[in-house]
Amino acid sequence: MKIKLLLFVFILILPMAGSADFAQNNYCRTYANLSTKINFVQIDANDKCDIQVEAGIENKQIENKGRKNFCNDKIISDDRPDNSEQYAQQMIEHAFFLCQKSQESWQNGEPDKAIDLLDRAYSVILKIDTYENENLIRQKEDMRFVITKRIYEIYASRKVIIKGSQKEIPLTINKKVKHEIDLYTKGELRNHFIASYKRSGKYRKTIVDMLIKEGLPQELSWLPLVESGFMVKALSKQRALGLWQFIPSTGYKFGLSRNQYVDERLNPEKSTQAAIRYLKELHSQFGDWSTVLAAYNCGETRVFRVIRNQKINYLDNFWDLYAQLPEETARYVPKFLATLYIVNNLEKYGLEKIIVDPPIKFESLTVTKINNLYDIANITGIDRKILEELNPELRQDIVPGDNYVLNIPEGQKQMLLANIDQILRLNPARVDYRKHRVQTGETLTLIARRYSTSVGNILLANNLDRVNHIVAGKMLKIPYKIKTSEPSKMATLISDDS
Repeated sequence: MKIKLLLFVFILILPMAGSADFAQNNYCRTYANLSTKINFVQIDANDKCDIQVEAGIENKQIENKGRKNFCNDKIISDDRPDNSEQYAQQMIEHAFFLCQKSQESWQNGEPDKAIDLLDRAYSVILKIDTYENENLIRQKEDMRFVITKRIYEIYASRKVIIKGSQKEIPLTINKKVKHEIDLYTKGELRNHFIASYKRSGKYRKTIVDMLIKEGLPQELSWLPLVESGFMVKALSKQRALGLWQFIPSTGYKFGLSRNQYVDERLNPEKSTQAAIRYLKELHSQFGDWSTVLAAYNCGETRVFRVIRNQKINYLDNFWDLYAQLPEETARYVPKFLATLYIVNNLEKYGLEKIIVDPPIKFESLTVTKINNLYDIANITGIDRKILEELNPELRQDIVPGDNYVLNIPEGQKQMLLANIDQILRLNPARVDYRKHRVQTGETLTLIARRYSTSVGNILLANNLDRVNHIVAGKMLKIPYKIKTSEPSKMATLISDDS
C-alpha cells in the first residue's frame, strides 16, 4: 500500500514540477501530513470508493448510486464521530480524495470536470473547524494552497491549449488605469513618458520580432517602458538592471551571465530573450496575463503568498489580487495597460508628432583577445560613445576576448579588420586602487571628485548598489587611472568584487 500511495502522490505532483520551490515544499508537506492518515485510495471500475484510514477511523466503502458526480459527497460518514477533531481530519481526507479525482479528470482531458472537483474540495476545506489544533491548521492551509495552485495551473493550461489566449492581453480600462493614463498624458509623468516613447524606437522592432517568433503578444514590447523607460542601463534600488530590470539571481536563472567584464542584463537582445523565457514560464503557471505581469514585477513567490493568505476563496484574476499586492506592483499592471492605451491613441493626447529614435544599424565582429573600447575608438576613429551604446553589457568598456562578439557601426567592419593587428598588440590595462576611509559628512560624490573618478566606478569597485550605503569609518577601494608602457593606453576599472 505504501508503494501505491507513493505512486499516487508522484502522479499528482508531476504536472506541477515547474512551480516555485516554496510551492513544491508545501505540496510535499501536505501529502506527508495526509499520508500519516491515509494508506491507500482506490476507485474501482464501478465507481466504488475504498479508503483505509488509520488513527481509529473505521474503513468505509461508499457506492455511487447512479449519480454522475462520482462519490463527491459521501466520503465523510453521515454519522459524525464523537471526536470533532477526528471529523475535521475526515473532511481533509475527503478534500484530498476530490483532488485525486480532479487529477484523474485532468489526465483524461476533462478540465471543466477537474476544476469542478477542485471547487468542491475547496468548499470542504472552508467548512473545516480546526479546533486550534496545530496539525489540522497546517493541513488545512496546505491543502487550501494546493487546491488554489492546481486551479491556476489547470486554468492556465486550458486557456493556452483551447483558447489560444497566450497571444491575447485584454485591455481593461478602469479607474486605476485611467489614473495612470492621466499621469502619463497630463500629469507629472508626461515628460518621462515622452522621453521613454522616443527611446523605444531603438529597441522595439527587435523585441517585437523576438516576441512574434516565440508566439507571445506583441504588446509585451511596451513592458520596458514601464520597467526602465527604455533605458538600457537603468538601475533600481533593488539592484534590478537593464531594459527588463532583472535582479542578478533571476537573470542567472534565465541564462544571463555576469562577471567582471560583462553583465548580460544590459544586453538588449539577450535580456529580451531571458524576459521571454520568464514570461512564458509565468504564463504557464497563472494563465492570466495581468497576473503574469504582477508576478514578473514582484516575483511569483510573492503572488502565490497572497493567494495562500486569502481566507475566503481562491483568486481568479489580477484584480482580485490588486488590493493585497505591494503598492509598486499594484500600480505596475495599470501602468502597463495605460501605456498600451496611450500608444494606440496618440492623437487623443497630442502625442502623434513625436518622432521615435531610429534603431542603430550595426554589424558584428569576433574579438579573440582582451582589449578595450577606448583603444578601438582611438585607433579606428569610431566614436567611442557609439561603441559603448552598441555594447552596453561591457561593464567597464573592456572587451574580454575569448571570441567575444563585438558590435560596431554598420559599414565599419572592414576598416576595423584592417587595423585589428595593431589593436591586438596592445596589452590589457592594469587595475589599481587606493584605499579611503569614509569620514563623517562625506558623500560618494565628494570622494569621487577628490580622486578624479566617478561615483559609478566606486560603487562597482566596492560591490555597492546604492549611494546611501556608505557610513563613516567604512573603508572603500577607489579605482584610478594609471599610465602603462604602451601609448594611448588608459587604465580601466575591473571590479574584483563583482
